[in-house]
Amino acid sequence: MRLAERLQQIKPSATLAVAAKAAELKAAGQDVIGLGTGEPDFATPASACEAAVAAMQAGQTKYTAVDGTAELKQAIIAKLRRDNGLLYSPAEIIVSTGAKQCLFNMLLAMLNPGDEVLVPTPCWVSYPDMVRLVGGVPVEVFASSRQQFKVTPEQLEQAVTPKTRLLMLNSPSNPTGMAYSKDEYRALAEWLRRHPEIAVSSDEIYEHIYWGEEPFISFGSACPELRDRIMIINGVSKAYAMTGWRIGYLAGPEALITAMRKIQSQSTSNACSIAQAAAVGALHGDQHGVTLMRDEFQRRHNWLIQALNDIPGVTCQPCDGAFYAFPSFSEAIVSISGVSDDAELAEWLLEHAQVAVVPGSAFGAPGHLRLSFATSMEVLQEAVKRIRSALS
Repeated sequence: MRLAERLQQIKPSATLAVAAKAAELKAAGQDVIGLGTGEPDFATPASACEAAVAAMQAGQTKYTAVDGTAELKQAIIAKLRRDNGLLYSPAEIIVSTGAKQCLFNMLLAMLNPGDEVLVPTPCWVSYPDMVRLVGGVPVEVFASSRQQFKVTPEQLEQAVTPKTRLLMLNSPSNPTGMAYSKDEYRALAEWLRRHPEIAVSSDEIYEHIYWGEEPFISFGSACPELRDRIMIINGVSKAYAMTGWRIGYLAGPEALITAMRKIQSQSTSNACSIAQAAAVGALHGDQHGVTLMRDEFQRRHNWLIQALNDIPGVTCQPCDGAFYAFPSFSEAIVSISGVSDDAELAEWLLEHAQVAVVPGSAFGAPGHLRLSFATSMEVLQEAVKRIRSALS
């Protein structure tokens, strides 16, 4: 069987690979703690589950419109108006099988072979490879911990070329948990005004898992003058612990939505009808559970950051949201015989501490590890105890 050459350009998702390895070792009887998966350890809200059951009982088990049911689009429109002060019409919304598919279809619709995409790193592992899969060229712009992992207009100006078509933002960020402020967004907007050919995708999937000093702000809210160039990506996976339901959405220019709908009609067609009904229930339901989950993640964050910084050779900045710590293990790596980088350190910790983490190089930040704290405090405490013991 001859496979497509494009596969030579990409690698499997590092986060999914770590999760699979941890599951394999657990199945073999090893006491492995998995801190690799970005998945809330909470139950889906009752409002979503009840809406799903009602939809099944009402016979809503057929195809829906390719780009989402009218009810879900209206729920998304209401959410964007309520939470972000953004006004969109149904023709400017598309629902897909997760935010990941929204991003992939967006790139398919926007990029020609050789078009360049500015990808601030550290970044979610899938961004560069999705760009490559559709024939684009990811241009990684590294933002160090000294600048809280957030890219500056000056860095973007050095990376831009006549082939640049898109800037991909993610706030709060996976893997760093850092979020852009309104002033930082405004500075990026001033740069973008000098480059009218560049569009912006703003991945805001962790919007409701946020505890920064300033109120959360969407890029669209901060920079309304760029509305015709902005794509807002969000979904129900993280805020409502609905990762398996696979519902994401994108709000953007109508012409782009039309193109994405055409692509989706020839690939997956509509997202699951029952999952769409569940998403309506989540978006319209009681939001108190979202707040409780956010507060618990912040409690874990506060403990974990301090605990990591207490380990010799490890430094970790506090973050603004999401459920990841992104500590530097650079000093620790130097002190371990036979370990030369973060990928080898991750393997070493799996063997010597039985803790599964994701190497920072997978996100474009060598020397770091990503630890998900989407697990109980007891599990986190045991994981840190094992890491500290192994390193000492």
